Amino acid sequence: MLSVYEGFFSGGARIVHSDVVLGLREGGQHHQVLCIHGEVHREATRQRMEDDACYKALTGADVGVTSLGRTFGIGGTDPAVFSGPELADTARATAGADVILSLKEQPLALLRQAGLPRRPVVVCLHRSDPENQGRALGDLKAAIADGTVAAAVCCAESTRAAYEAAGVPAGLLHVIPNGVDLIRFRPDPARRLAVRTSLGVPADAPVVVFAARYDGMKNVPLFLAAAREWLGSVPGGHVLMCGAGMTAVNPGLTADIADAFGGQDRGRLHLLGVRHDMETVYAGADVVALTSSWGEAAPLCLIEGMMCGAVPVATDVGDSAAIVAGHGLVTPPDPGAIAAAWTEAVANRDTYAPALTASRERFSRTRMIASYAALIDRVYAGDALTVGSPEEG
Repeated sequence: MLSVYEGFFSGGARIVHSDVVLGLREGGQHHQVLCIHGEVHREATRQRMEDDACYKALTGADVGVTSLGRTFGIGGTDPAVFSGPELADTARATAGADVILSLKEQPLALLRQAGLPRRPVVVCLHRSDPENQGRALGDLKAAIADGTVAAAVCCAESTRAAYEAAGVPAGLLHVIPNGVDLIRFRPDPARRLAVRTSLGVPADAPVVVFAARYDGMKNVPLFLAAAREWLGSVPGGHVLMCGAGMTAVNPGLTADIADAFGGQDRGRLHLLGVRHDMETVYAGADVVALTSSWGEAAPLCLIEGMMCGAVPVATDVGDSAAIVAGHGLVTPPDPGAIAAAWTEAVANRDTYAPALTASRERFSRTRMIASYAALIDRVYAGDALTVGSPEEG
């Protein structure tokens, strides 16, 4: 198996896919990863492949990872034009694979290059806005038309519906919902105390966590407006912001904070940046918040946070409402309504606990990986399109 990544940078899709690769390897498959970019500059953050937690997890498990050595975010490299040495490296990587997994549709511009060994490609789709990603949808349709793509994994029903509406044949689309490691992501009083102590947050203080990269789809200004209202009405509350670009060195974020808070106290707003111990951060929170406006499919932050005991409060985007149903609250994109929902979620956290516990199997990594393995087996056997329903998980 070969997985092709656009790059290693902070984001739920890379976390999920890397975990799938590790799980499939644990099941006996042999996996390699080819990365187009060795370094990515985005969300006001320089992200080197070798520094990435997913890269370290993969190489630590003896999954070979190579890169074409490109840098994203600096200069104007054409994403559809590749040099001879780059194509030679890709040919060597693809020649040894029986099936190729493409992490999202962006690598298809590379995989469709003339002269490369032909292998069935499973493209893994992780958004619900296919027409809002530049040339990616066109590359996907072209790769389907020329027979490069044998199947597509959709991480959410909203993903399947959006890509079908955009013209992708329904028979190619297989829904495998995201799952997480339930041993890692679980309520843990020791972790809860540890992260609060490290941040100077009292043990009984209400805490809201926002785990997202600094991107327009996440609607950071809406989150900050809600945080201002909530912190103003809950004197003991604290808000944690994690992810690429969620630091004071990001001028965009600092401007957003200044706009939202003005002269108000912001001492209980903690900017944590990229964290590699999200299971600890979530365990320390009472609420996991999502304020996205578009693009989301099955937000990993909601699932990971829920499994650690935090109550999810989300806007209605992608499959968020289906994930949150019975476990938390869905809000309109209004700061006052969001702040009120956080307060309600904190007050009713014990009430939601049984439902969160009962839903753990539904969000299991084991279930997700088994579904990926079954689809890959069918693609390898050449009968992926004989499935009667696109629902896998």
